[in-house]
Amino acid sequence: MLQVNEILSHYPSNYKQSGIIPMLDLAQQQHGGWIPVAAMDAIAKIVGVAPIRVYEVATFYSMFNRTKVGKYHLLVCGTTPCMIRGSRDIEDALLKHLGVKRNEVTSDGLFSVGEMECMGCCVNAPMIAVADYTKGSDGYTYNYYEDLTPKRVVELVEMLRRGETPPHGTQNPERKNCGPAGGMTTLLGEPKPPPCRDLDAC
Repeated sequence: MLQVNEILSHYPSNYKQSGIIPMLDLAQQQHGGWIPVAAMDAIAKIVGVAPIRVYEVATFYSMFNRTKVGKYHLLVCGTTPCMIRGSRDIEDALLKHLGVKRNEVTSDGLFSVGEMECMGCCVNAPMIAVADYTKGSDGYTYNYYEDLTPKRVVELVEMLRRGETPPHGTQNPERKNCGPAGGMTTLLGEPKPPPCRDLDAC
């Protein structure tokens, strides 16, 4: 209840319903990546609205899962830049390696694969996000893995299975963050300042 009170403290007392989204996020973390109806009902009671108002929010936003997911929920970007760069191959490699269909959970409960729309890192496409629920709500993490290949995404899964933390961000050793692969080809030195006019001479 301390976390709920902390969330509600950010809103005026007559606008408690503004805390629905952060409370749904908290409930999802506490339930290992999904939100049961009982949690939605509890949120509705806390903020003083009909349960349907919470259901509407939970069903509108794709980041809220209403069925169980794996302790590692792997979300493949399905937007056009990632698709052009091979995101369907990434998803196929994950599903084949894990032996599941999209939105299914592996028999050990460790992994599930879903799709998410644009993650905002198109320059490093294709990419996935990994929601890690293995340490509960206090240790919850959400990381991006970019510049993926089918081989590399399987390696990441196996690292997670061993309890390792793969380096997030670009998986291309020739790229630094979102810079060009192979390094810079222009602006290799300090740019020259623009010439200054002698305004007094005008």
